[in-house]
This record gives sequence, structure tokens and C-alpha cells, in this order.
Amino acid sequence: MGNADFECPHPVAIPPTKPFLKSLTSGLKETLFPDDPFRQFKNQSASRKFILGLQYFVPILEWAPRYTFAFFRADVIAGITIASLAVPQGISYANLANLPPIVGLYSSFVPPLVYAILGSSRDLAVGTVAVASLLISSMLGKEVNPNEDPKHYVQLALTATFFAGVFQSSLGFLRLGFIVDFLSHATIVGFMGGAATVVCLQQLKGILGLIHFTHRTDLVSVMRSIFSQTHQWRWESGALGCCFLFFLILTRHYSKRKPCFFWINAMAPLTSVVLGSVLVYLTHAEKHGVQVIGHLKKGLNPPSISELAFGSPHLMTAIRTGIIIGVIALAEGVAVGRSFAMFKNYHIDGNKEMIAFGMMNIAGSCTSCYLTSGPFSRTAVNFNAGCKTAVSNIVMATAVMITLLFLTPLFHYTPLVVLSSIIIAAMLGLIDYEAAIHLWKVDKFDFVVCISAYIGVVIGSVEIGLVIAVIISLLRMLLFVARPRTFLLGNIPNSMIYRSVDQYPTANNVPGVLILQIDAPIYFANANYLRERISRWIYEEQDRLISTGEPTLQYVILDMSAIGSIDTSGISMLEEVNKNTDRRGLKLVLANPRSEVIKKMEKTKFIGKIGQECIYLTVGEAVAACNFMLHTCKSNRVTVQEFDAQDNV
Repeated sequence: MGNADFECPHPVAIPPTKPFLKSLTSGLKETLFPDDPFRQFKNQSASRKFILGLQYFVPILEWAPRYTFAFFRADVIAGITIASLAVPQGISYANLANLPPIVGLYSSFVPPLVYAILGSSRDLAVGTVAVASLLISSMLGKEVNPNEDPKHYVQLALTATFFAGVFQSSLGFLRLGFIVDFLSHATIVGFMGGAATVVCLQQLKGILGLIHFTHRTDLVSVMRSIFSQTHQWRWESGALGCCFLFFLILTRHYSKRKPCFFWINAMAPLTSVVLGSVLVYLTHAEKHGVQVIGHLKKGLNPPSISELAFGSPHLMTAIRTGIIIGVIALAEGVAVGRSFAMFKNYHIDGNKEMIAFGMMNIAGSCTSCYLTSGPFSRTAVNFNAGCKTAVSNIVMATAVMITLLFLTPLFHYTPLVVLSSIIIAAMLGLIDYEAAIHLWKVDKFDFVVCISAYIGVVIGSVEIGLVIAVIISLLRMLLFVARPRTFLLGNIPNSMIYRSVDQYPTANNVPGVLILQIDAPIYFANANYLRERISRWIYEEQDRLISTGEPTLQYVILDMSAIGSIDTSGISMLEEVNKNTDRRGLKLVLANPRSEVIKKMEKTKFIGKIGQECIYLTVGEAVAACNFMLHTCKSNRVTVQEFDAQDNV
């Protein structure tokens, strides 16, 4: 590139300074309102704004006027289908949480009605979830034995549900839903897989017909509890459990192979309950070691506001449990809702969902329900059954209401081993080994996070696994901030494009010029590292040039296009780099500084120190200017040498 190629560079503009209050307001708006929910209120009358506000917080008011009979017919079919799954699952998961089975049925009545009014998802089916049930059992069971003091245990479970709802709705109202994003996909895959494994191991109690069993969830404790009671194993219970488990797995496999027969898998749990109950009734198997549910009282949810244990000595445990199960329920419910919304090409508001989840759990805690969310299995059945709106939840709740009013005596002979089989069959679907293999292929660090969460849950406890996964994820994020990547750029042949030489091996080095790109914002956490890394790039390049005999290094260009922001420590780092290059006889040049970066450079007088002529709009212009200066200096040296030679003559 000769002198004739050099053109006058475009000036780098310094944006005008905004008032502090305006900048703060803009920053908060971007953080808390990235979806700009207020845009629909612009240029609207006061009455219209009031109606739009009601529709925003109560979504059913927005879509109900457009509801049709065709939608209702589809929702009735879907609602009845998921009700057939909700009844046995509700009883099973309540048993997993060491709560009375009737509480599981209560939890499939009130919360779905609340969600149908406040939720924004058309496909989400509300109900109890296995992981939250396990967390309640493991965390509250350490404080209060559910067998010795069942009333206090139930009160703590309702109190934990209340605080989970308060936490969830608070996140939604305060627009802090991004907190849930700290649970990465890898964390959720590992955590869910570990929790599912622990749940399956816990259900060996029901499969083997054991009465006394450990309340701990780690693998060692469960295995010790199982094999220390071999003399208590009931072959009748084991045979019955294995038969029903095989039936449930077979129906699920068939429904996957033939998606049009999804209803077979959906009806399998209720079918198992009916068959198991009839079998026990006819053979009197309860007298031969097969445990049954027993009496379930009729009637709708009794109020439980007075049961909330705000004065309990274990209140802090209930609060801690509520926050943890609230986060897990949000992560699962919002992720499931968004996944199915993508299939139908519509959007759900995460903050609205948090408000809906929170309100339905607050209402549930006051009506004898424990924590509910949007489980994947029930939502998948709802989706495949052809639901159109959240009315399917209302239909399901109506079916559960009829069950509570008239059908609960029919569950008296339902064997617990069938409930254990239903839970195990559902949990096997949560052990997503294919996702773990995909993580290994794509990102080894994500795989480590996933496996760490899994091992932490299985070997330690559910809480330990979750904490380990979150800590590793945060460490990874901090590592990326503290150790950002830097790249050596080269020129793509026959172009003015400059890219990483690692990505494009054909890219050529520019003689006398070192071009570096920093791939992250510059903060106090990485300023020292970047200073040392840039220095190392410089002396490594100088050593390479000396060894190859190429022209010496004259310019260092920093491509700042990826640096979105910088703090005062970052500015100090650039000042030190500038001094370091001056000592080495080099010139520091900056290319494409972003808006926030150039403003801070101007405020700290750094532009005056480096010189306005050393800041360019693109890397191409910076290289052209450096080449022009190199050729100009070379021409001047040649001219001086010619004059000296003439004088000597």
C-alpha cells in the first residue's frame, strides 16, 4: 500500500454528554424494561390506557373477547386429557413431598384457575412438580419429621409456598426476571437430571414396600437404607411396581414413535391407578404388604390462611425453602412456556409469567395447596392435545373439582407402588443424556457445569448441587470478564478487511504494524491483565520480527470495536500502555472506539495525551495512515541520505 492509496480519514465523532439523570433513567429503562411495555400506551386516551393496563396485568381480558366455540371444543378435549394426568401425578408428587395425598389434588384446582386469568402462555399446564416436591421434602424434613409432627410439617410446606409466591411476584413486579437467567441451560440440565435420579432412588421405598426409609437424598444414604433392610423387601410390591413401570415406559415409547397416539401416554398414569386399585381390591393385596393410599376426604380446598406458620421457630427454613423452590419453579415454568410458545410463533412475557406464578402460589398457600409451576410433561400433553388457550387449565381444574367432590373414595385402594412407578416413569424423561452429550460436543465448560450439578445433587443434596452449579457458572462468567480474549489481526488478501489470523490463516501481517483486538469491555477486573497481555503481544512480535529479519515494529493499533464500555481503571490502563509504547519507540493508535469509550476518553483528557490524529474510524483507515507515515519517513530518510552523499562529493 503506497502513498497514493492513502485518503483523508473520517473523523471520529465524540457524542454529546447527556445529563446524569437522563443517563441513569435510560440505563434503568434498558435494564428493567427491555421490551418497552409502555409503547402500547402512547397517544391513547385515559380510558383506553386504563383498559390496556387491565389487559396487561390480566391477560384473559385481552383474549377472552376473541374466544370462539372452536377454541372451547379444543380446550375441553385438552383439559380432560391433562386432568387424567393431573390426578395421579398430584397424588404421587404430594407423596414425594411427604404431604397428604389430598393436598396434591387441592394443588391442581385453585392454582390453574389463577394462572388462566393472569398467565400469558396458551399452552402451559399448571400443576405440582417433582423437583420442588423433593426440595420441600429434603429441606423441611431436616427440621420437622413429617411422620412425628405432620401438622407442623404441612404448615411449613404451606408457608414455604407462600414465600415462594411472594418472591416470584416480587421479581415480576420489580422487573427483575433476569435474575433467573443466572441458572444457565447447562445448570438446569444437570440439576434436573440429578434431581430426577434422586427422585427415582427415593421411589425404591414404594417399589420394595419399605416402611422406614431415610429422609436424606444423597446416593450413599439411600443405598444404605435400601440394602440394610433386605429382610423387609416385599416381593409382591416389587413385582407389581415393575409391571406398572414397564407398562408406563412402553406407552411413552409408543406415543413417541406414533405422535398421533399421544393420548395413550397421557391416559397411562390414570389407567395404572384404576388397574392397580381394582387389583388390590380384588386380591386384598393390602393385607400382604402392598401399601395403599387409604381414606381421602371429600370436599374442596379448605382455607389455610390461619395455617401459615409465621410464628414457627423454623420460619427461616421455610423462607429459605420458599426462595429456592420459587427460583426452580420459575426457571422450569418460564423455560417450558417459552419453548412451546416458539412452536406456535407467539411471545410470552417473562415478567408477567412471574407475577402469574407468584399470585397462584400465594392463592394456593391460602387454600391448602403447595407449590405449583408449569411441568414439562403436563404441558407437552396439553400441547399435543390441541389446546388453544389457558381455558384448558380451567377445564382441568373443573375435572379435579368433580374428583374432589365425588370421586375421592375411589382412590382408597390405590397402591403406593403404582404412584412410585408413575413418578419414576415421569422422572426418566428428565434425565436428558442427549443434551449432556450435546454440551460435551459444543462447549466443554458447559458440560463441566452440567456434570457438577448432577454429581452435587446425587452425591450431596439437591441444595448442594444447585449451589455448586450456580457458583461454577458465576466463576465462568467472572473468568470471561477478568480474562478477556485478545486477537492478532491480519489483512484478508485483496481487501481492506482485517480479521483474526487464527480464524483466517491466509490473513497477512502488515509490515511494521501490530494490530490487536480486545474482545470485551475493559473494567477494573481485567485492566491489569490486558496491560500485561498487550505488552506480551508487543515483545513477542518484536522478537519474531528480529528473528525473521522483517522491518521493525513502529505502530500498535488497538481495534476497540468490541469494547462496549470502559471504567476509570480501563482508561488508566490505556494511559500506561501508551507510556509503555512510547518508551519502546512505538506509536499507539486506536481504531473504532465506541460511543461510551470515546466520551470517557475525552472527559479524562486521554485524547489530548494520545493525540486526535491517532484515533481512526476503522482499522483499515488506521493501517493506511500508519503505512503512509512509514513510507513518508522512509522517503525522508532516503532524501537526507542523498543530500549527505552530494555534500560529501
